[in-house]
Amino acid sequence: MTTEAVTDMLRQGMYVILETALPVLLVSMAIGLLVSIFQTITSIQEQTLTFVPKLLGIFLTLILIGNWMMNNMVELTQTLWHTFSYYVHK
Repeated sequence: MTTEAVTDMLRQGMYVILETALPVLLVSMAIGLLVSIFQTITSIQEQTLTFVPKLLGIFLTLILIGNWMMNNMVELTQTLWHTFSYYVHK
């Protein structure tokens, strides 16, 4: 296996990880920011207040785009398995 092949596999994997995780992370960050602004405005300093809204937001995001996320991961896995002989022979 050449260095280019390993680099290409790692690049593909990192891109799929980033592309798959980014929507959930952005939703979580946005909800956290909104709850933080709400806490600042109302002077409520409860540390556990962000947990439930983030949990619901992540849950809804996974329901809405979970199929797309799984398809991305399955596509990468299929691509790696189909090109396995190429990586072994080089």
